[in-house]
Amino acid sequence: MEYFIAVLVLLLMIGISNILNRLVPLVPVPLFQIALGIIVSIVGVELPLDPELFLVLFIAPLLYNDGRRTPRDELWNLRVPIIALAFGLVFATVLIAGYAIHSLIPSIPLPAAFALAAILSPTDAVAVGSLAKRVHLPQSIHRLLEGESLLNDASGLVAFKFAVAATVTGAFSWWEASFSFVLVALGGLALGALMSFILIRCQVWLRRWGMEDITVHVLWQILTPFVIYLLAEEIGVSGILAVVAGGIVHAMERDRAESVQLKMQLVSTSTWSVLVFVLNGLVFMILGVQIPEVMGTIFQNVNFDNGRVLGYVVLITLLLYVLRFIWIYAFWSVRYLLQAPSESNRPSLRGILLTSLSGVRGALTLAAAFSIPYVLNDGTAFPERELILFIAAGVILLSLILASIFLPLLSSDPEPVVTLADKKKKSEKDIRLKILEAAVQSVHSNMNDSNRDAARNLIAEVKGYMSKSDVFQKRIMEINGMGPQEMEIYLHGIQAERTEVRRLRNRGEITAEIAMTFEYRLDRLETVLRDRSDTGIAECLDKWKGMIPLNNSEQHETLEPNDEAARTHMLKKLKLHTSIAAIEAIQQQMTPDNRTASTKIIARYEKVIHAIQYQTGQSLPDITLDKGKLDLITTAIQNQRDKVQELYESGEIDRQHARKMRHFVQDLEKWILMEN
Repeated sequence: MEYFIAVLVLLLMIGISNILNRLVPLVPVPLFQIALGIIVSIVGVELPLDPELFLVLFIAPLLYNDGRRTPRDELWNLRVPIIALAFGLVFATVLIAGYAIHSLIPSIPLPAAFALAAILSPTDAVAVGSLAKRVHLPQSIHRLLEGESLLNDASGLVAFKFAVAATVTGAFSWWEASFSFVLVALGGLALGALMSFILIRCQVWLRRWGMEDITVHVLWQILTPFVIYLLAEEIGVSGILAVVAGGIVHAMERDRAESVQLKMQLVSTSTWSVLVFVLNGLVFMILGVQIPEVMGTIFQNVNFDNGRVLGYVVLITLLLYVLRFIWIYAFWSVRYLLQAPSESNRPSLRGILLTSLSGVRGALTLAAAFSIPYVLNDGTAFPERELILFIAAGVILLSLILASIFLPLLSSDPEPVVTLADKKKKSEKDIRLKILEAAVQSVHSNMNDSNRDAARNLIAEVKGYMSKSDVFQKRIMEINGMGPQEMEIYLHGIQAERTEVRRLRNRGEITAEIAMTFEYRLDRLETVLRDRSDTGIAECLDKWKGMIPLNNSEQHETLEPNDEAARTHMLKKLKLHTSIAAIEAIQQQMTPDNRTASTKIIARYEKVIHAIQYQTGQSLPDITLDKGKLDLITTAIQNQRDKVQELYESGEIDRQHARKMRHFVQDLEKWILMEN
């Protein structure tokens, strides 16, 4: 129960961290999550870090997802620099930083120094992805960092295992280590690709057999990285490279069969987005929870000088950045000389600095540090284990902070005024088109057989916005132009409708389900008119009371609509009753002072009544929103709001434009609901 409560608290903090990031987008989400994790740890929440469990529970699915999402053609085009960073830089860092750490801190033996350098050498895929979204790195650098972080975890961990083994046993063989690394790496890639192919073939076989349950197939996908990782580690090859290879093979199969499995792809994408969101957050929350214990052990130890150990962290972090800069600069310079020299492939100091500073360390580093054994083979304590943990945690924090400060400065244009005005900022028309496209994509994604007509109708309405922009603006001006008096009267009419619905429900003339449906639509209308997010707790409770069966002897037998046509007809008939009740309520409170405003609102209701009563031999005009269409509107509007936030966070619009676009989305919702 204690662990369950701890996990719930961490999940709550993940939500809070994203709210804080929306309020202060300059600070990346990982820093908020680490800070909240530290606070949670200080108040007494404990969550021990099991390195093996951490790798299989968090790293395996996250790297698998990165493998299935990262464009393979771009990775292939960058294969040489990716390999140079993921393997060459890692081993160079282990050797050079290992000797440097041993020289700086002689109490750490050389093999243990190699172990510390090994866990500090790989960059963190989760942190890199989070920073790249906020900093807006050039596409080529972003892909290079993604490819590096996919592979360097394996090379760093393999080097770490050999270094720890050398420390524990006192024996080490370069030939054996090199051969074992090649075997472990290639074996992991081969096993991951093979296992992913087999699992995909099993899914195809199940579909051909008639097993089309989407939930089962998505669950199969989620379990895939865990199965691949555990099997690879059991055999003795790299589980990390295995899940990366498995993700890439899965993406290849998805591209080939996407048209056949469109619905499953939509569900799979949604499921993975939630899973990755939670796992990413937990990685940094757990990192934050561990930091107070790791650092407190050193700070409270009288044998260590606090200023000196903090100096170790700063010097080692700077050493890692210097090594990374030199390696990248040397690689691009040599590549430029070997290729046909041109301006397109000339090394850019700014690009090299961006790539160097993006090499942030993350939770994998700390998890590997926790896996260091407590004792050697001879029974003595592992040398300076607590100091190694402290340095690892300190380098993680410092690298994140430095990247958060300097990357935005390097990635921004030196002439921000010109950039904002002429290059980055889109015209309002382009921004609105992007927001409308987000709504259309949302409706397409949620289209199914039951709501296909409603979805097509809504898409036509959204796409017709540009051709009806003058009508849209006139209608919005009319809605937004309501004075306080008109708005008050309109809301009074809506309240009268709500009262009439409840009266009919209590008398048994309509079902509780019809009443709740109708009231929900009244709530939506009242929400957009008031520009607020709720319509009252009391009203919500009252609607739920309507679910309780009535024992009133005067209750009439009601028609329980068993198809959509009967249900729609009943809603139209109910709207007729409530509109008449609204008119009567408005007339009762009409005074000489509000007569003009009351007459305008009454005219609105009379228009609805005439539409319902209109008969031409055709079906009644569809003046009530179909439930499927209402659900689609809700999803589309939320997707548009998310798009506005995404544009703001990506720097395409500033805070003022974001506020303006949020009003545009709000007005669009009003227009759609009022027109329906």
